[in-house]
Amino acid sequence: MDTTVTLLAGVPAQLLPARELMAFTLASHIILVPLGVALPLITLVMHHRGLRRNDPVALLLARRWSAVMAVQFAVGVVTGTVLSFEFGLLWPGLMGKWGGVFGIGFGVEAWAFFLEAVLIAIYLYGWRRLKPRTHFLLGLPLPAAALLGAFGILAANAWMNTPQGFTLDAEGNPEDVHIWSAIFTPMFGPQYWHFVVAMLITAGYTVAGVYAVGWLRGRRDRYHRLGFTVPFTLAAVFTPVQFVLGDSIARSVFHKQPVKFAATELVWRTDTHVPEYIFGRLHPDGSISGGIKIPQFDSILAGFTPGTKVTGLTSVPADDRPTATQATIAHWAFDLMVVIGSLLILLALWYGWCRLRQHRLPTSPWFFRGAACAGVASVIAVECGWITAEVGRQPWIVYRHMRIAEAVTATRSTSLWIMLSLVIVVYVFIFGSLLAVLLKMRTNWRLDDARRATGERTDEPEADTPYGPRARVPAGDPPPDGGAGPGPAEDGRP
Repeated sequence: MDTTVTLLAGVPAQLLPARELMAFTLASHIILVPLGVALPLITLVMHHRGLRRNDPVALLLARRWSAVMAVQFAVGVVTGTVLSFEFGLLWPGLMGKWGGVFGIGFGVEAWAFFLEAVLIAIYLYGWRRLKPRTHFLLGLPLPAAALLGAFGILAANAWMNTPQGFTLDAEGNPEDVHIWSAIFTPMFGPQYWHFVVAMLITAGYTVAGVYAVGWLRGRRDRYHRLGFTVPFTLAAVFTPVQFVLGDSIARSVFHKQPVKFAATELVWRTDTHVPEYIFGRLHPDGSISGGIKIPQFDSILAGFTPGTKVTGLTSVPADDRPTATQATIAHWAFDLMVVIGSLLILLALWYGWCRLRQHRLPTSPWFFRGAACAGVASVIAVECGWITAEVGRQPWIVYRHMRIAEAVTATRSTSLWIMLSLVIVVYVFIFGSLLAVLLKMRTNWRLDDARRATGERTDEPEADTPYGPRARVPAGDPPPDGGAGPGPAEDGRP
């Protein structure tokens, strides 16, 4: 009988729907994470440029991006809250036994979330209510708050990959918890920096991609040029850095989680001179079909020499390692992530050559087509990274301490399937609403720009300078809001 079928025969019926529900909500939420983590930094970079150079276009872009940041954060609150509840509802065995060890990470993330919410509110509503320097300085903690939230989540996930900071009593329950050791596990550093840089790259390419599309459609004014250049430059600078960090985390997995590394690289038996497979499929008997085989290259990547010994999947019993199907999924996700990263490096080098040697933006439409697709490709790469990390760790939810089947809820599988269906419907509505709001904002901004180009007065806040009084209403005309006209709190002077 197929090994996969044999292993799945003894797992609870609710395991599959629980995993599918968690996977769907996590994959949906992670679409929003790059903007949540990195858009504040990108916005503040543009904001600083506007203040330093007295550039109204840069300030206009920063203000509009801050509005997008607020909308995205509001939706991210919903999807993130769902995930936090799912940990307790779907995996009570995990939280009940191990929550006291690694739960501090979720506490840090919660504090960071509340701090970020307050800071976004101050930043968003401070455009006309604070002095320019004061407003900018109050926005500076925003990126730190976003990074603090990522710190908490990555600390928890890294602990699940390399658990430490506790001892076990006679019954196998954790005791004598050392918080600092539980937070700063061997995988935390590589995971955290790899994740943070991935967020910066993804957010940069995503924002720049919007203006790359406008460039392809003939909108080549300074507004679109600046909106493209700042985020794309940030992403392009960090893209080669991410390649180094990706190699570092792969090497950490090789040393700290050798079975996960074997699954990711489709290594069946422990050996030296191990070949590298680009894509390909692993079968239950250890054979590999399809893909591109590069002799000895996996050993070279792991230890820089063909003689490096790479641990294989058969080094542990079948029920302690990913199945052939799971290994193939992790391998494909990893390879796709690497392929996308390599293409982004080529795009960044193209951009860097034109900017540094020719002192201009690339002129080829193919460059801007690539830039327009880079944001979506980066999101796919982030999704692939999480698939690699989570599927490659199977069957462990806490590596070598608790299997995922031991942590799953006792809720009937039928109820979980129904819950998954409802969540899908709700998320389609949520993301559809988000898209509708963003498109409506874009339309309003374009109309505002068109009115400004013709000299027509508009009631939109962006029609005036971000700092300073709004346009006075001509005598005899009622104010736009039906009130008695702008007062001290509305004219931009505190």
